[in-house]
Amino acid sequence: MNYILWYTKPAQSWLEGLPIGNGRLAAMVHGGESYDQLSLNHEWLWRGVNKERENTQVAEHLHEIRALLQQDKFYEGTQLANHYLGGAGGVSGKKNRVDSYQPAGDLYFEFKQFKSYIRRQLDIKGGVVEGERELETGKVASTFIADPQSSLIFGRWHAVEGTFSGVLSFSRVADEEAITQCDVTENGITFKCSFNSGIDYQVEVSIQTDGKVEVLKGLSIIEATELIVSVNIATSVKGIEKELKQYPKPNTSWNELVNSTRQSFEKVFECLTLEVETEARNLPTDERIRRVKEGEEDPDLIALYFNYGRYLLIASSIRGELPANLQGKWNDQINPPWDSDYHFDINLQMNYWMVEKGNMSECAEALLKYVERFIPHAKKAARQLYGCRGIYLPLQTDAWGRATPEAYGWAVWIGAAPWIAQHFWWHYLYTGDQTFLKTRAYPIFKEIASFYEDYLVEDEKGIYQIMPSQSPENRFEGTKEWPVSIGISSAMDVQLAYDALRYAIESAEVLEVDEVLVKKWKSIQQHLPPFALGEDGRLLEWEKERREVEPGHRHLSHLYGVFPSDLFNPIDRPEQFEAAKKSLEYRLEQGGGHTGWSRAWVACLAARMGEADQLWDHMNGLIRDFATSTLLDLHPPKIFQIDGNLGAVAAILEGIVQTWGGKTHLLRALPKAWPKGKLLGVKVPGGHVLDLEWDGKQLVNLQVTIGYSGQIILADLAEFFEEQEGVRVQGKDILLKGEKGTTFKMIKELYPRNSN
Repeated sequence: MNYILWYTKPAQSWLEGLPIGNGRLAAMVHGGESYDQLSLNHEWLWRGVNKERENTQVAEHLHEIRALLQQDKFYEGTQLANHYLGGAGGVSGKKNRVDSYQPAGDLYFEFKQFKSYIRRQLDIKGGVVEGERELETGKVASTFIADPQSSLIFGRWHAVEGTFSGVLSFSRVADEEAITQCDVTENGITFKCSFNSGIDYQVEVSIQTDGKVEVLKGLSIIEATELIVSVNIATSVKGIEKELKQYPKPNTSWNELVNSTRQSFEKVFECLTLEVETEARNLPTDERIRRVKEGEEDPDLIALYFNYGRYLLIASSIRGELPANLQGKWNDQINPPWDSDYHFDINLQMNYWMVEKGNMSECAEALLKYVERFIPHAKKAARQLYGCRGIYLPLQTDAWGRATPEAYGWAVWIGAAPWIAQHFWWHYLYTGDQTFLKTRAYPIFKEIASFYEDYLVEDEKGIYQIMPSQSPENRFEGTKEWPVSIGISSAMDVQLAYDALRYAIESAEVLEVDEVLVKKWKSIQQHLPPFALGEDGRLLEWEKERREVEPGHRHLSHLYGVFPSDLFNPIDRPEQFEAAKKSLEYRLEQGGGHTGWSRAWVACLAARMGEADQLWDHMNGLIRDFATSTLLDLHPPKIFQIDGNLGAVAAILEGIVQTWGGKTHLLRALPKAWPKGKLLGVKVPGGHVLDLEWDGKQLVNLQVTIGYSGQIILADLAEFFEEQEGVRVQGKDILLKGEKGTTFKMIKELYPRNSN
């Protein structure tokens, strides 16, 4: 497999840079023909002006909003809901209180006597960026790493022949709301920054060189054969001096640093392997992308895109305390789009759809801890905003764990907590960690269930209605200028409630606790509104037929029940599953999927629906319509958003292995463009690990390593196994049962002879 992105010309902009990161620190490596530029980031570098923001007490107005909604006065209800529950910033024209994720600054090294540019590349398996130039004095190579072991960033320039000279400097984009100071000595550069009424941070760049060093506007390096820089960044969030001491420069050689970085990335990366037999094109990556944009097929590039998405999440999460935000950990703007923040209504969740199935559970930890930091304030918010027990999480937020609505016009929504709870449930399903379930996951499920106990409104038919309710981020006619309609029991809100109660019920049953509560939760679940279908057979987005203002809307909220949930599937709820297919078809006919992340969600849905051709079309569309020359995903018009990259990984995994209806299904949406290949190390619920190989549409090799649950049902694979101890045929399916670690393999004599 090809794990290299490579180019014969420099980046034309930050968007064409090559990203490195270790979770804590990150850098986009770009520059011009004669210079390298590292745009630096620190995961806790958010302005910090609104770290202590609070809600006001407004729950007493909830009955007024509900009264309007019950009278079908949706414009007035939406208006009042936003007034009391929507925060300040958004369509109101005011700036919200979300602190934006900030760049730390840019480190430059510009060569003297430049002659020609040769090459740059990123090894996504090892996390190493390399480059090469020719100077009048000889060739010089560059290497950049974000070492996970030390949590520092390193760069090295070394002469392949002769010597080199150049200038090392540091700067940050002009910022009227910050006070900065840059000090240069022969040992390196120190940059300090204080945000007005916010946090402080410091960048420390130290150097090691055999060349002569002169302090001018920067550091002039003269006739060197090697220059090594180490970069540390610290914020006042935990104390600048404390953090700088916590991450000292390691006393190791350069080769040891590079090997350490490679080993750290490969340890996570190699837990899963996708190999496909395709024609690998020996062309620069940007040229391959250009050809795809012009209509050519490049199946090997899709495989590279899949692995690149995995790399981006590892680089965002491997040693981080915060999860990947809208741009992972990379941002070069002081006023980034959407503050480069966290959105709980699809984007943050999509970032981590791959982790459990992709055998990267350790990368989920940053997400889980991030959510847990909200809990104290989320409890307070639930009381103040809605008068309920339990927890409330906002639709849009930042690093500080403050549960305050900030997206006026969009923010009136109680579905964030139940949606992100899915990741706690998945972490248990895939790992079987009962300590995690008992001490971390179930307490959150219980809080969410208690919120529903208080929030749901029983109507005259005994149905528990959800109101206010929205379908992120869509609207129906009758609410005029509002970007989102507030109504009653949107399809997604009902689906989320059903799933969240399921997590609580099943967790309590596993832990053998709270029998009385389980009985109550089951009753609530059974009395949620029905999943409504329209006259044309589509799954409805709201509680009944309503005319959409944007029928091709980018969000596919009402299809949550198909993916990422497994609520609607051909076994358990075939009617809703088929209706969801029609809804997706209609949405796409109206122009849906017109952003990178939206197209990635469509690809996931196509995979779950078994539509291999559609999955492939949407994967190609992600590159054709939304990729930069370095395969970074774009939101129109030209905004980097990482969720499309990461969601695409989940789509491919889903196309090859998916679990629903109590069974695991293989090759359900296998792309025809990958006629031969293998997927090794993929995980499924129950903690089982599968290695599978295919030829044509046929499975030709399968090994199953039993996980904590002790058994797995493989759909439609009875003919590939013979009954023996631990193996039972159940119609067309096969049941494998054994102790954790037991391995089962297909019997060779039943291998298909004909791949047609």
